[in-house]
Amino acid sequence: MSRRSTLLIGWTLALLVSAGLARLGLWQSHRAVEKEHLLAQVSQVLAARRALPLSAAADATRTTAYDWAAGHGHFLDAPPLMLDNQQRDGRVGVHAYAAFQPDAGAPLLVDLGWLPMGIDRVLPKITLPRGEQNLRGLLVPPPSAGLRMGAPMARQGGAWLVVRLEPAVVAKELKLATLAPRVLRLDPALPIGYARDLELLVNTLPPDRHRGYAVQWYGLAITMLAIALVLTFRRSRR
Repeated sequence: MSRRSTLLIGWTLALLVSAGLARLGLWQSHRAVEKEHLLAQVSQVLAARRALPLSAAADATRTTAYDWAAGHGHFLDAPPLMLDNQQRDGRVGVHAYAAFQPDAGAPLLVDLGWLPMGIDRVLPKITLPRGEQNLRGLLVPPPSAGLRMGAPMARQGGAWLVVRLEPAVVAKELKLATLAPRVLRLDPALPIGYARDLELLVNTLPPDRHRGYAVQWYGLAITMLAIALVLTFRRSRR
């Protein structure tokens, strides 16, 4: 193979790899901007706290939006759901969810908060408040599903162990006609529920971390081009 052909193949590979690395860096940069916009939007909602009715959880035009909501209703007589692999203060546990029927509108899932789970993997037992309840909190999309592998939920004793929250699947398993696409994260000031807050990026990367990864990918792209240049000049001197 001629020197010209070798250089052509080498530079083609270097450019392709560098472009792929730069694309990964660009994706990380975009994710950082998206999450900054999300945090800014939620900060405005929490600062204003202008409450919508709980029926807003079923608004099909706002399935990815964040709204403060409040209203009356009662918890349904249905097994609670335990979302697996949820971290808090460096410990692994579950987030407890329960189906709630507001006075008006479709039922929705309420995030009751975080509970620890031991190495024996036995689900913690929870007690749902009885009777009429006055709830308030932040309406949010369900937690990110990640890789959709295997069944989303499985019955374990008197509760459901859940690896991802899919409202349509949950509604079917709980024998509900429908279930709102957003969930209610309870106001931490309410006296019911378990350890909780309104932080949105607890189990995912914050904007600064995405930017850090973007810099790394861009750096690798530049390094690849620099290596190609060094090898080219070395060959030209021989």
